[in-house]
Amino acid sequence: MPALNVEFSERELEDLRQIAKERGTSMKALVREAAAADIARHRALQEGAEAFRRFFAGHAEEFAAAFPDDERPRRGEAA
Repeated sequence: MPALNVEFSERELEDLRQIAKERGTSMKALVREAAAADIARHRALQEGAEAFRRFFAGHAEEFAAAFPDDERPRRGEAA
């Protein structure tokens, strides 16, 4: 399995040691879980944004009618 060396300050390492000890886990597991959680969060945000874009595109006319002041002028139209 590929690995990654990550540098931490002495203070960060001490904090990681303390948190790992409190949770009854290793520092390696703690850091891996944090990274995996951030990856999952990032993917969820990307998927949510894409779902919103699809929804908005599919209902663009309805949004334009409901919020006419938010519409950008089209080319050739006066602002």
